[in-house]
Amino acid sequence: MNKAFVRESEGEDDEELQAAPSLPAGTRNYITPAGHARLRDELEELVKRERPRVVDIVAWAASNGDRSENGDYIYGKRRLREIDRRIRFLTKRLELAEVVDPLRQGNNDQIFFGARVTVADNDGNESTYTIVGVDEADAAVGRISWISPLARALIKSRCGDAVRFLSPVGPRELDIVDVRYETID
Repeated sequence: MNKAFVRESEGEDDEELQAAPSLPAGTRNYITPAGHARLRDELEELVKRERPRVVDIVAWAASNGDRSENGDYIYGKRRLREIDRRIRFLTKRLELAEVVDPLRQGNNDQIFFGARVTVADNDGNESTYTIVGVDEADAAVGRISWISPLARALIKSRCGDAVRFLSPVGPRELDIVDVRYETID
């Protein structure tokens, strides 16, 4: 059977790469020690455990005969492409990684990568953010990427400063209440 009739669309293959946050051209992938360990552990899990397991399933399914209607074979091949794409992505990210330990920041009263910053808006509502790498960002737990508009506005500021930045809802101004450097989990 012609491969044109059984091949999935190419758009699916690029989905993860498009969804992944991109780095500014020519920059390193700044990352905390914990974030680096998570990426390295995920890569190791995929290479040493997940991929070999799926390869065994695909080999077993291929030995069953007709591959055109073999769900295990078709799903397994798709899963292998997903795993290989993720392995390539993680490998590239780790190659560009520059691990920055927040506890080793020299100027602790100024905001840099790894800082945990408490800010207050004009109404006095306080929020705390930790500036982390693009692969570690998670707004739900207050981790913002160092390339985000808020983090860029905060960097090099000090406690007591007011920063202005353009947020998705429009221009905002925040007062810096506290700056700390601590281990990030």
